[in-house]
Amino acid sequence: MMSNSDKKVCPECNGEKVIQGTCECNSEWRGSKTGDDWNDCQCVPQVTCPMCKGTGFVENL
Repeated sequence: MMSNSDKKVCPECNGEKVIQGTCECNSEWRGSKTGDDWNDCQCVPQVTCPMCKGTGFVENL
């Protein structure tokens, strides 16, 4: 049986279990073209935190 003292809040996702998606925009990228418009933003979808595997906590090693 594990006590709560053996776990700590996952630092990568701050205990949220998922990493929220973010968008970064930079006019220098000119990465992808949508129709006639250049899309300067790159977006990352929400993902399950790989460090804690979606539990929100990591075991102290």
